Amino acid sequence: MNRINQKLSEDKKMLSLYFTAGYPAINDTVSILTQLQESGVDMVEIGLPFSDPLADGPTIQESSTAALKNGMTTQLLFDQLKDIRNTIHIPLIVMGYFNPMLQYGVEKFCAQCQEVGIDGIIMPDLPLAEYEAEYKAIFENYGLINIFLITPQTTDDRIKQIDAASDGFIYMVSSASTTGNISGFGNIQSDYFKRIAAMNLNNPQVVGFGIKDSETFIAATEYQKGAIIGSAFIKHITENGADSVADFVKTIRK
Repeated sequence: MNRINQKLSEDKKMLSLYFTAGYPAINDTVSILTQLQESGVDMVEIGLPFSDPLADGPTIQESSTAALKNGMTTQLLFDQLKDIRNTIHIPLIVMGYFNPMLQYGVEKFCAQCQEVGIDGIIMPDLPLAEYEAEYKAIFENYGLINIFLITPQTTDDRIKQIDAASDGFIYMVSSASTTGNISGFGNIQSDYFKRIAAMNLNNPQVVGFGIKDSETFIAATEYQKGAIIGSAFIKHITENGADSVADFVKTIRK
């Protein structure tokens, strides 16, 4: 069983953190992963930096720009992760954009993911129809779960299509804004969380965008399986250094 599905089967609310590979420093990737696991994080999204990250707010955009200036590349990320499964046992997901994957070669990218032990991929700009027609067989051949995003504006019919095509969890974007631009959750988000829960989808949902502290984590996971924190964590390590991971996680799970 894929590590993502194993983790989803546990009777707990999942905490997933996102960070940009190669940031703050080029060689921080493995250290941050190790600290996240030791701090009790359930799953990690490793951001593959890209020069035009459409869904990301300024904090993640700036970290991507810095990582690229540091020299981070797709191949270097795979090189950094080549022995990661000797020490890291939690699910790992690569989150990025389709252009770098296409440039690297989709099958080569998937093969490298399998070789280093990546469990899933999130590509927000890879359309469902194109994935199913062109790439689904490749992803499945290499044991990779493709994770799709929904937003409050996604229609019920579209959500059901995504649910049928999924085999892991559905990434619930909490609002229509970019990452890091939400100050908190109000009635609109709460109603959205309840509405999706009431659909009784086959795949559990994990909420992203706007989770930054214990309060928003609890709100995001009242009806959903877990939550993903990105911008707030990157801001924390920007201000406090790459060795301060445990301090941040303690503010989420008190």
